[in-house]
Amino acid sequence: MTLKVFLDTCVLFPPILRSFLLSAAQAGLYAPLWSEGVESEWLHLARRKGEDSVPATLDRMRLTWPGALTPPGDAALVDLPDMTDRHILAAAQAGGADLLLTLNLRDFPRRALAPLGLSAVSPDDFAIQLWLGDADAIERIVAGVWPGLEGRALRNAMKRATLPRLGRALETE
Repeated sequence: MTLKVFLDTCVLFPPILRSFLLSAAQAGLYAPLWSEGVESEWLHLARRKGEDSVPATLDRMRLTWPGALTPPGDAALVDLPDMTDRHILAAAQAGGADLLLTLNLRDFPRRALAPLGLSAVSPDDFAIQLWLGDADAIERIVAGVWPGLEGRALRNAMKRATLPRLGRALETE
């Protein structure tokens, strides 16, 4: 069974991290999920930051993973410290996610996620899990996302993309 991973907005905005994550999904290493709420936040953030490619990227994502858009769920049924994050957890639960991929782990405490059968994981921890499961696939993806980089230069680029542990692992290999 393929692991279903709900993508928080914060892992979609940095284009290089998004490229890595979507390439891993394209390779069949997991099934991505997201909601209209995530799309809306992402589009708003992209407009503020001047990233014009998001609408086209969203169109490609919807075509590539037609079943990935989750229902919104009921945010009133979930309890999180920050009410503005409740829609993320509600949609992840409604979509049957196994994991919530986020850079904001503090916003999704274990005590709130455990009763829902979910856990939150950082992109770096998730990338390490994927690499341990299929090192060749991850190394091909990394080579495609960061072409021509290796050693310390690759490690530094991956650190900037919030993947420092994976960068260290690949540098020492």
